[in-house]
Amino acid sequence: MSKIEKAKGWKHSKPGLWLSIGTSAFGAISIVKDVRKAREESDTLKLVNALVGAAALVTGTALLVRELRQLGSDDVLLG
Repeated sequence: MSKIEKAKGWKHSKPGLWLSIGTSAFGAISIVKDVRKAREESDTLKLVNALVGAAALVTGTALLVRELRQLGSDDVLLG
């Protein structure tokens, strides 16, 4: 297995998934700031953009959690 193949497989490993979930948490901080700024400026378009981003972040995190759970259920040692 080449280094590139190992790197691609790392994304679907438990540490890779946890790192992705952690990165999503930092994304949530940015979205909260965007929502606050849009509300202060009474900018509806920026607020909608931030809310759509929040929905995408929630969906993406849910997909990562599901993949993490599936990894755990495939593990023979976990039962």
